[in-house]
Amino acid sequence: MRKIVITGAANGIGRATTLACIEAGYFVIAADKDRHGLRALQDVAAPNRLETHLVDFSRAEVYRHFIGNLYKHHSTLHGLVNNAGLYHGKSVYDYDDQEIEEIWTVNLKSLVYLSKDFALHESQALHTRSIINITSVAGEVGSMDALYGATKAGVIGLTKANAWNFAPRVRVNAVSPALVRNTSIYHRIPPHRCEEYQRQEIIEDPLKPEGVADVIMFLLSDQSRHLTGKVIPVDNGAYPR
Repeated sequence: MRKIVITGAANGIGRATTLACIEAGYFVIAADKDRHGLRALQDVAAPNRLETHLVDFSRAEVYRHFIGNLYKHHSTLHGLVNNAGLYHGKSVYDYDDQEIEEIWTVNLKSLVYLSKDFALHESQALHTRSIINITSVAGEVGSMDALYGATKAGVIGLTKANAWNFAPRVRVNAVSPALVRNTSIYHRIPPHRCEEYQRQEIIEDPLKPEGVADVIMFLLSDQSRHLTGKVIPVDNGAYPR
């Protein structure tokens, strides 16, 4: 059974991806700091398909050792979905030093450690492995939340660099959603920005976490075996680029 690690698994895109992976026959190692969200996953998933970890990826002792510790109990892992992230939806002027350090760490720095540790362990795998990083349209076209946009732009750069660094055994791609409904981030987006996103969408079907999960599932599968270093927009056509 192929095993997938998903960070930020308790809600939104992470939860949708966890449930999609389980339905597809994967075993999911779900990590999040939301205790109640993880318990809710446990309530709907068979115990032989789900393992949960209550962790906070803003803490160095977590992101430096999380992947290595998994290999003490799992001989191999098939995929890593770097989904955990923070969004405050506020001006750069309103960030304090602690918030700057936290968003930088969770959204980008932790991905450096999680990704390299995964790739080190799987560099000799007989079958290619897959890392999927969740970035954002904010990393491509900018954001009123400058710290969020900057970290998500960094994720794009990290994705492309690591596709080279981890080849040929580990593929690295990114998914770049725009306005995703039914997420905690959606309710923090200032109304005028939300209206602007919606105005530019050319597909009328509102984008939800399950739609993003479908793209992640494609990137985890052998159907995407020829893709690495790519950023896949999931935005209802709002930002041609």
